[in-house]
Amino acid sequence: MTVVFTNIRIAAYVFIFALSATVLGVASNFAKLFLPHVQHDYTIFSLVVPSVTIFALLLILQFAQPVVEVLVHVVLGILWLTMASWTSDIIGPMQCYILGGISTPTNNGSMSARSYCYQMKVMEAFSWAMFISLLGFIVIVICLTSRAIAFGRRYAWTEHISQLGWFGELPGYPTEAVYPRPYYSPYPYYPYQGGSPYVQQMPGHSVLIQSGANGVPMVSQMPGPVP
Repeated sequence: MTVVFTNIRIAAYVFIFALSATVLGVASNFAKLFLPHVQHDYTIFSLVVPSVTIFALLLILQFAQPVVEVLVHVVLGILWLTMASWTSDIIGPMQCYILGGISTPTNNGSMSARSYCYQMKVMEAFSWAMFISLLGFIVIVICLTSRAIAFGRRYAWTEHISQLGWFGELPGYPTEAVYPRPYYSPYPYYPYQGGSPYVQQMPGHSVLIQSGANGVPMVSQMPGPVP
């Protein structure tokens, strides 16, 4: 992983962690007010989604492969999409400022309907932001892994994600040694051994004699006529 991708990945995880912690805090307040008799299904689900997200981030922050990271983010994206849709269905297009003086029943009394509305709007907005962020991260990882495979890293999907390079940069860790590779000519060649060498001409090929090292002629064959 290049330094650019390292910083972007860490920044994205910090952003996702902050949003998840905020949603978890609001959901914990709802749990204290509503459980176990009021809106128990939604409240429990709103506690599970950010908790699972934080736990998953802690697991894959240091140890992850692109295939694992994509699968984990797909599952988290589905959870946050469900959370955002459910919250939107509950709160709808309601304008919170008109709810002054109205109360919402809780498990042990009531709370301000305006305060409840504002907190639900926060959860709705953050849930959609989480879904969009996870979707964008999935697309980026797939693109970078595909580039790494195109550059010759056949097992890029199962290598550590630290081997991915950012756009315009080669994959591989910055300190990874790069060794020169030998060049192989696509055409057969025959070193001259002295005397009268015999070369069996291939069908459709032309014999080409070039000077090699120390003046020793090199005989090779090329497809088609010699230009």
